[in-house]
Amino acid sequence: MIREVYLLVFGGWVGLKVVYHELYRTVYASDPAAEAGRIESIYDVIATYFEFVQPEPASEEDIRRAHTQRHIDSIKADKQLYKVAALAAGGAVTAAELAYGGEPAFGLIRPPGHHASGDSCWGFCFFNNMAIAILKLRSEGKAEKVFILDIDLHFGDGTVNILGGLPGISILNPNHGGRKEYLEEVSGQLKVEASRGCDIVAVSAGFDEYVLDWGGRLKTEDYKTIASMVKEFSDENCSGRRFAILEGGYYHRDLGKNVKALLDGFA
Repeated sequence: MIREVYLLVFGGWVGLKVVYHELYRTVYASDPAAEAGRIESIYDVIATYFEFVQPEPASEEDIRRAHTQRHIDSIKADKQLYKVAALAAGGAVTAAELAYGGEPAFGLIRPPGHHASGDSCWGFCFFNNMAIAILKLRSEGKAEKVFILDIDLHFGDGTVNILGGLPGISILNPNHGGRKEYLEEVSGQLKVEASRGCDIVAVSAGFDEYVLDWGGRLKTEDYKTIASMVKEFSDENCSGRRFAILEGGYYHRDLGKNVKALLDGFA
């Protein structure tokens, strides 16, 4: 109801779509990414600002582009887990397709995915949402040149394992120094990517680098700065095609405001 009142009074949403499904609130495992209240801490902050889009689960064909059948079957052994994991992958696909069509998007999804490799997974991840989304676009003849920025605290090994060796795909997991050096690394890589050309830019948006989260490095305003740099890059180099999907971030008290800062810069 609050969202509808906001739309009526203010006349529209900010120019970014949030991909979301109520099933992402499901506590599907005992790890920190699946903890009760985590998705709610984000939703409650951003709900009145953005238009929400409901995804469909990724098909097994979509998932198989990134993962072996053996790995898919191992996740299927837990029916509830497979249901939400396939839906998270579908949320990433929806965000990527919106972005390729010219509508910036954010996938408010879980489980996260950047530690899922083709035949294995760890780190609270099950399917690699980013890889599934990018490979789906490529299967449709889109997004030959892709830049993926992974700002999660932890190195996105699964994304690198699946996509890193493919021509036209560039991935950055920044990890230099303090705040200043971190932001400079992102800015510098965007300049490099501009010289190469790009069809779409995608962000694996982890928020555990936050000063009060596990990483202890970035402030809330840094997420807006990073997103603003990505927006400028995408506007100038890939017709504004950009999307982000949720990865880590575990300090619930500030998680919503950090996501909001990213989306403000992105939009």
